[in-house]
Amino acid sequence: GMPGEEHALELRLKLVADAALAGLPNAGKSSLLRRISNATPKVADYPFTTLQPVLGTVESPDGAQLTVADVPGLIEGASDGVGLGHAFLAHLERARLLVHVIDGSEGDADVRFATIDRELALYGAGLDERPQIVVLNKADLTPAPAPFSVDDARILAVHRVSCATGAGIDGLKRALFALCP
Repeated sequence: GMPGEEHALELRLKLVADAALAGLPNAGKSSLLRRISNATPKVADYPFTTLQPVLGTVESPDGAQLTVADVPGLIEGASDGVGLGHAFLAHLERARLLVHVIDGSEGDADVRFATIDRELALYGAGLDERPQIVVLNKADLTPAPAPFSVDDARILAVHRVSCATGAGIDGLKRALFALCP
């Protein structure tokens, strides 16, 4: 027979999700996904526990479902490929809503938001224009609510939650279903 044809292809998988969790390492993204959905991602108290994106299905009492993606933590320089940033940021491209998870116990939520927001803008693909919910996690670790003073039209809601105790989780789930019909 005749020699066949050869082609070298590079395929890139981009997850399709209604909402995607974005944030710095160790902000509690996997804990949040575990709390609101049927997913069981690995959760540990050290950065970069999540090394691969994880999808979870969130169910409402009336039977509606949403798909939420948890991507590994982003670090400064992720838009330039630092820490496999391009591979992780690509999974955010197909989400309709970004859930920006911030460790509210650290006290510098505005700075942490700005760090990730800058990386989203530098990456492009319209991520800096996507609607967002800000989730200030680890509310159980501080006596007073974590301050957050960023005024941005893309931020549709700010929720203070504790994945450890479940405080604020029901309100967050209602907001997700309201914003991702």
